[in-house]
Amino acid sequence: MPTKRLPLPKRLPLPKRMSVALTQEAYDRLRALNSDYALSNNYLLTVLLSRLDDYADPDRLARVFDDFISEYGAPLPGGMSARKPERPDG
Repeated sequence: MPTKRLPLPKRLPLPKRMSVALTQEAYDRLRALNSDYALSNNYLLTVLLSRLDDYADPDRLARVFDDFISEYGAPLPGGMSARKPERPDG
C-alpha cells in the first residue's frame, strides 16, 4: 500500500538579492527576529516591508521618517549611490 505524501510547504520565491547596509541596532533586531521565527534575513525583510500597512500606523511612520530625515538628511537625488557634485575650482 503506497504511503500518503504530505504536501510540500509553500515557499516564497525571492528572485533578486540586494545588499543592505544596517546599523548595528537594526542588525541585532533582525537577528532577534531570526531566532524567534527561524526565517532568513531576506524573508524577514520581505515580510516586514510587504506587510508594513498591516502593523504600522501611517501617521507614526511618517513622523519616524520625518524625524530621521531631519536628523540625518536624505540621500542625493538619484539614490544613495549618486555622486556628490564636484566642487568648482576657485
